Amino acid sequence: MTEDLHALQRRLAAFAAARRWEPYHTPKNLAVALSVEASELLEIFQWLTPEQAAGVMGDPDSAHRVRDEVADVLAYLLQFCEVLGVDVLEALSAKIDRNELRFPLPGAGD
Repeated sequence: MTEDLHALQRRLAAFAAARRWEPYHTPKNLAVALSVEASELLEIFQWLTPEQAAGVMGDPDSAHRVRDEVADVLAYLLQFCEVLGVDVLEALSAKIDRNELRFPLPGAGD
């Protein structure tokens, strides 16, 4: 990776501040925007067969759309976390820890 998540969050915050968008970057608005962008990512795959979906990155136009929508989803998620003070990597690590306890490996504990 060329930049870490905190550096990207700072760039996103500076971008929004320079355009005076902070009043609009409320938790609700950012959650809505995140959902919209995730839906736009889903739209790319909406009518594809599993085989077509697996090959979507092989088409330059589709791959570009996927990368753009992934970037939009991540941007809004990072902005959402910044506004609420959520450390996204810490939250993910804690969730993985809980899932490892919740869903033990088959045969574990037998």
